[in-house]
Amino acid sequence: MKISVVVPVHNETDNVETLIAEIHQALKDQEAYEMIFVDDGSTDDTCAKLLQAMQQYPALRVLKHQRGCGQSRAVHSGVLAARFPWIATLDGDGQNDPADIPNLIAAFQQQNDSKLWMLAGFRHKRNDTGWRKFSSKFANGIRQAILHDDTPDTGCGLKLFLRDKFLALPYFDHIHRFLPALIQMAGGHVISVKVNHRSRNFGQSKYGTLDRLMVGIVDILGVIWLKKRHSLPVIEEINRG
Repeated sequence: MKISVVVPVHNETDNVETLIAEIHQALKDQEAYEMIFVDDGSTDDTCAKLLQAMQQYPALRVLKHQRGCGQSRAVHSGVLAARFPWIATLDGDGQNDPADIPNLIAAFQQQNDSKLWMLAGFRHKRNDTGWRKFSSKFANGIRQAILHDDTPDTGCGLKLFLRDKFLALPYFDHIHRFLPALIQMAGGHVISVKVNHRSRNFGQSKYGTLDRLMVGIVDILGVIWLKKRHSLPVIEEINRG
């Protein structure tokens, strides 16, 4: 499998070097791979660390947003720039384990399903505070109840999906939290795979519980609107008689 790893980062100066080394270690035996780090308007020396790492890792590419545009836009910029048909995404805080990417690839290869367009990571053992675990479980429960995406952890940043199918989806900010529902809406299949989840060693979360909840409510309403106005035709080409 040829794969592009897209990592959005914002003020993660203490995490990027280790993460780059871990991605390289996980994928160095793949047929072909690249890692695209998208610096989403960092105000620390994250970009300088990335540029320095480019000297050591030929597979590393760096994109920079001049101002912060959010995680979904950073992922979208990375996917647009990607050279390979399969995309893996990781959060830039080091809590997703790059060693799980080969596990997602293996899970895909074990399936005999031409419609399998996405594999979503499932953080079955969260290394977060009790409140963050509760709020995430609550939000995932609400999403499943309303959107019926059969995905226990849509907020996990570790995903594997087809580039062209992602780019065909209607873009909006925070789309990364609703990808399973949107992929299913477009006619694809999604499976969840258990992945490791690590504690954050450096930096701090870019999201607060209340702002995430309020934005999530608005976004769910938007996805409901999209689903109600989406049709999936069965097309048959008529040959000349």
